[in-house]
Amino acid sequence: MAQNENLAKLSETGVAVWLDDLSRDLIHGGDLQKLVDESSVVGVTTNPSIFAAAISGSKSYDDQLHALAVRSVSVEEALRTITAADVRDACDLLKPVFDRTGRDGRVSLEVAPGLAHDEDGTAAEAAHLWWLVDRPNLFIKIPATLASLPAITTTIAKGISVNVTLIFSLERYKAVMEAYIAGLEQRLAEDPEASFEGIESVASFFVSRVDTEIDKRLDAAGADASLKGKAGVANAQLAYQAYEEVFSSDRWKALEAKGASKQRPLWASTGVKNPDYSDTLYLSELTAPDTVNTMPGKTMQAFADHGQVGTPVQSSYAQAEKVMADVAAAGIDFDDVFRVLEEEAVQKFVDAWDELTGSVKEQLEDKK
Repeated sequence: MAQNENLAKLSETGVAVWLDDLSRDLIHGGDLQKLVDESSVVGVTTNPSIFAAAISGSKSYDDQLHALAVRSVSVEEALRTITAADVRDACDLLKPVFDRTGRDGRVSLEVAPGLAHDEDGTAAEAAHLWWLVDRPNLFIKIPATLASLPAITTTIAKGISVNVTLIFSLERYKAVMEAYIAGLEQRLAEDPEASFEGIESVASFFVSRVDTEIDKRLDAAGADASLKGKAGVANAQLAYQAYEEVFSSDRWKALEAKGASKQRPLWASTGVKNPDYSDTLYLSELTAPDTVNTMPGKTMQAFADHGQVGTPVQSSYAQAEKVMADVAAAGIDFDDVFRVLEEEAVQKFVDAWDELTGSVKEQLEDKK
């Protein structure tokens, strides 16, 4: 089938188009396959909020919930069984993409958000989910909290592919790249003959939430309105500059020579929150080779309809540095912004997980 022209052009620049959504209806109703066939979609990301909406809003889970209820399984086991089944089916659907590219065709499944500050718990759950789904094109999603950074290293060293999520600052992004590289080095240190085949990672750098928080603070400070809606893109552009520096180093080249793959930047939170901004802002302005852009269905449709590929980010580093300097000069404390964003993001997913747990518990009781 013919690919959408706008999304195809975006893909041709080296941006992998991923969908930030998943449900049983999307998989079995044929819509996900249609997106692969017609919209250049080559990957899928999920999170607790996405699963909460999927399971509470569909009858497609009723038979499985009934079977789980009859078996009197725990809520936690039921939740993981259901979400793993969806992710496994999505992995199978995307397997041809994975076989063709080796890098894409991936589906992400997140560790329980309550483990965000538990290093050992995160590493243990990552290994369990990898075993449970049992598909080579799976990504285990781990938050980029300080406590989770060592868990990322441990997980990569075990040969498990990781999507590192909830990255907001350049400082933390650099720590994430370090955790990934350290994991590969640890794998070699434990076994000099160890293979890197199949080990992939992406680093999910959040965009629109940065603008939402900074715009609010700029308004409170009475700053020049022209500064609004600029920091999210500028911050991400500088992240790509950091990516280029780290993955061109001699340290990296030594691993690459042994078959290691670069940890690609993934632009997340790309749905525009402010209606005054272009609804394709975080796609058009973040065009760069070897990146991923995961987008909600609505944002993908907008780009398919009227999106335009922007200037490659490599030409924007000086401008991005000026934007960030001007925003800081307006009184914005970036360290505090990024701290608040991380805390809010973790709590949002904890709340969604609790909502999902409560919903599954209620449905299990109803179906006994």
